[in-house]
Amino acid sequence: MKPIQAQKHSIRAWAIDDRPREKLLSKTPIALSNSELIAILINDGNQGKSAVDLGKEIMSLGGNSLEALGRLGVKDLMKIKGIGAAKAVRIAAALELGRRRQAGKNPEKTPVKGSQDIGGYLQALYKDLLHEEFGVIYLNKANKINCIEIVSKGGVTGTIADPRVILKRALEENATSLILFHNHPSGNLEPSLSDKEITTKINRAATYLDIRVLDHIIVSREGYYSFADRGLIKL
Repeated sequence: MKPIQAQKHSIRAWAIDDRPREKLLSKTPIALSNSELIAILINDGNQGKSAVDLGKEIMSLGGNSLEALGRLGVKDLMKIKGIGAAKAVRIAAALELGRRRQAGKNPEKTPVKGSQDIGGYLQALYKDLLHEEFGVIYLNKANKINCIEIVSKGGVTGTIADPRVILKRALEENATSLILFHNHPSGNLEPSLSDKEITTKINRAATYLDIRVLDHIIVSREGYYSFADRGLIKL
């Protein structure tokens, strides 16, 4: 026989119209609160708390903000009693899908003619990271994307990008131009001195291989910053 406490907190004991899954089926997803949607993801609670109770705790962990919640990792979610690895992974996967949906259309299908074609996409994907990542977009002669790769991961304050690794990959991809990008976890979009120096260094090295550096884009929760738009890269 189940403990009385477990029965009290079981969603199965609720009225059908109050159960998150049944509520979504009979209405629409927009009718559910964020906590109820999370409850559907984690599926069940524990002896002391229902899945909705846990959903409320998860939202509270993110300051009741989905944007802030999106910046938390699996280990952060697992700090809540009753949220194990499997549940934390499901939540993280759902948040990542939301990020990718927010990023919009796949930029790989159309030519990249300026920061407006790629800046918002990069910002949506990388704005929530709590550490810096440095990436490169490799483009062909038609300015279409061959591939997008993260070439370096760092700490909260910086990362190191090796021009040799970047240009070796450019030759492998038969890329004729590059767009550099990285995120600023601090939210500040202004480029640092080291950001400018690495851009100059890669640009200078790429010139010898007849490869152009079209832009360096910095992203954060505040938006994006384009070196090309600010005249810091001369094409």
